[in-house]
Amino acid sequence: MSRKVILTCAVVGENKFNPAHARFPITPQQIADAALEAEQAGASAVHLHIRNPVTGEGSRDPDLFLDMATRVRDNGVKAVMNVTCGGGGLYCPDPQDESRAGPGSDVASAEERVRHIAMIRPEMCSIDVSTQNQMDGDKEYIYLNSQSTLRKMAKAFQQLGVKPEIEVFAPGDILLANQMLAEGLFDEPPMYQIVTGTKWGLPSTAETLIYMRGLLPPKALWAAFGIARMQMPMVAQAALLGGNVRVGLEDNLYLSRGVFATNGELVARARTIIECLGLEVATPDEARAMLGLRKG
Repeated sequence: MSRKVILTCAVVGENKFNPAHARFPITPQQIADAALEAEQAGASAVHLHIRNPVTGEGSRDPDLFLDMATRVRDNGVKAVMNVTCGGGGLYCPDPQDESRAGPGSDVASAEERVRHIAMIRPEMCSIDVSTQNQMDGDKEYIYLNSQSTLRKMAKAFQQLGVKPEIEVFAPGDILLANQMLAEGLFDEPPMYQIVTGTKWGLPSTAETLIYMRGLLPPKALWAAFGIARMQMPMVAQAALLGGNVRVGLEDNLYLSRGVFATNGELVARARTIIECLGLEVATPDEARAMLGLRKG
């Protein structure tokens, strides 16, 4: 039998995007419809953010999250629901005094960062085991996730019965996540998501994935994705190396140079790549079994 590959679609992110993309989902209903489109194209799981429906900017408003998740469920989406928990770690140092948070900072407590997860109770949510210099357009910031906050968030996920997808941006992130696993803060099998292609992050190369894969614990599941033009090449690389994959408008807006994509089109292309490699895309229920998700 051919290996099953979990295909996740990250339907919308929270960073800046090209406003010329007329089909980019912004409102809770548009995001819910995009999740359905992704599932119908073959996605095993959908990774979900929200945006301010008026301004289009990224948001972590728990009420907007609940509205969006309710609409996803009302749409009958059967794909695994994976909700971001990455908000609240944005630190922009004051240029005059870097010991102080400057304009644009949004650093929240662990309790505040998981509030929407408690309200929604999705099957999965992301936890970014990383602190890193990053950029959004021309805005420089530090993505701040302290060890204390991460441990509190992981414990809250266990109490809620929500499985974390462990996003890692560097080798040390995997080592920290492995330590948290050893402390019992993640349940078996852990799911690691290797993020490549961010500014000052991991290069989108096979060498990167081989090295990062070698740091994972024995029973771990893993996936990887690339940003922008490296999205589809990393689908092929991750699948060939035994991992799972992610595509979607959060990470890449284009089918080809100058041609805007929809989530469904990106999922369809990724599915073709996977099948051309002699592999199969996991159904949502097959993905649930692989991930050891709770029922209901």
